Parts: sequence; structure tokens; C-alpha cells
Amino acid sequence: QVQLVESGGGLVQAGGSLRLSCAASGRTFSRYAVGWFRQAPGKEREFLAAVSRGGGGSQYYADSVKGRFTISRDNAKNTVYLQMNSLKAEDTAVYYCAADRQIMVTTNHWDYDYWGQGTQVTVSS
Repeated sequence: QVQLVESGGGLVQAGGSLRLSCAASGRTFSRYAVGWFRQAPGKEREFLAAVSRGGGGSQYYADSVKGRFTISRDNAKNTVYLQMNSLKAEDTAVYYCAADRQIMVTTNHWDYDYWGQGTQVTVSS
């Protein structure tokens, strides 16, 4: 079992940057693919980015964040990061990380097995 804790959210002006962290418990973290999602009030949970298990050699991005967000993992620290640049007001949401035991990386939130509690990101215009 994996427990995930997000951090790094906060209030930032439009055009600014934030780096979110997803810290995991357990010694088998490298066996999980990890995804980042967000959910704004009244909207469905949205896929943002995912990184493959192992060394994280494969990354996947939603079109809405491609070129602005970067996902990476450091298995020695049991942590996955989401670097967010050029933030916009529409990026305001609660951001979640999730872990998936499947070999194939998926963008579907219902495929992920473990979730963090979320961290709020607010971008002021």
C-alpha cells in the first residue's frame, strides 16, 4: 500500500510558477506510475500529467498543460514533482497526485489505486 501527501500549493499571480511535490510512503514506490490531476469547483477531475514507473522515462501531458507543466520523479526521495510555469487563472483548482500499479500509464482517474488529500492552487489574475 502507498500513502501519498501533496505539498507546494498556494496563491500565485498569473504568469508565476509553483512546484508541487507528492511524497510517498513505502519502499516499492518505484513500481507505481504516478499521475497529477486537478479538480475545480463544479468540474470533473482532470488529468494533467503522468510519469511511468521505474526510472520515469516516459511522461504524458494533457494538451492544456503541455509546454507549461513538467512532471518528474526522484525514487530515492520517494517523491514526484509537478513544476508549473506560466500559470493562468484557469489553473486554479485542488491538485491531487495518484499512484497506479498497472504497467501501462493511464490518463483515467478511475484507474489509479491510491490518492493524496490534495493541495489548493490559486492563481490570481
